[in-house]
Amino acid sequence: MKGILICGHGSRDPEGVEGFKELVKLLKLRYPDRLVDYGFLEFSHPVYAAAVERMYVAGVRDIIAIPAILFAGGHAKNDIPFEMNTLQNQYADLRIRLGKHIGITPSVLQLCKKLIAAVSTYDKDTCLLVVGRGTSDPDANSDVAKLTRMLWEGMGFGFATTAFIGVTQPLLKDILPVVELLPYKRVVVLPIFLFTGILLKKIYAQVSEFSAGSDKEFVYTGSFECDELLLQSLDERIAEVETGNPNMNCQLCKYRTQIIGFEEEVGKEQVGHHLAVKGILFEEDEKIEGKFLSTFKKILGI
Repeated sequence: MKGILICGHGSRDPEGVEGFKELVKLLKLRYPDRLVDYGFLEFSHPVYAAAVERMYVAGVRDIIAIPAILFAGGHAKNDIPFEMNTLQNQYADLRIRLGKHIGITPSVLQLCKKLIAAVSTYDKDTCLLVVGRGTSDPDANSDVAKLTRMLWEGMGFGFATTAFIGVTQPLLKDILPVVELLPYKRVVVLPIFLFTGILLKKIYAQVSEFSAGSDKEFVYTGSFECDELLLQSLDERIAEVETGNPNMNCQLCKYRTQIIGFEEEVGKEQVGHHLAVKGILFEEDEKIEGKFLSTFKKILGI
């Protein structure tokens, strides 16, 4: 029996977790001939090990694991591969094939355009401000900047720029005063997030607070949620694994190539970094019975 495991990041915000679960429900309808399940890297439950055990007990012996991660930062390059490799070693008769992160696809670009059009018109008098999560990986951060550029040129904005809500520069709070000085009447803020959550709400709060003292019109879009265009991008990633071509672009990966300022990262051991927050937000009705649960309880001392 074949299965599809959707590998989420996890969130401390219940709304974000519910959005992810809704996406999984739609994928189950999309792939009725497979067992579609899900797991989280941190904060939320079930963790990947519990989800794999659940699939294995149900008879699945071939799993396509798809990272529901937008850009290739540490989660896509290190944490999720480490988790999948570890689990693969625990099941002799189970095959786990890991797919690529979502990345910039034609469907993602169309979805961004759709979200922008839902909240504002756009022309030469409009500035686009794309806001990413921010990571310690310049490769992932540069993809957010690339997305910004493609939308700028493709949609005809007067200007476009990129900011981040954490980890790297420039931060949103530092870019907003810069955008205020530019000669554009309207600013469209596009957060690049799959679902709502603490960071997305932080973006909204910062934009709302700043715009209250501005003469410009500030508007912001929603997150990607369960749009058909996002589902199409996940279809692409699943199909790539099935045809044997799920490769990431590693030309600018700091773990494989000497990138200016990150030379010490080359050849770094692939390890997970999320043990302390794995599955900490247990939901009573989703606890998994089996060998994993007893081991997990021992770790937590419960």
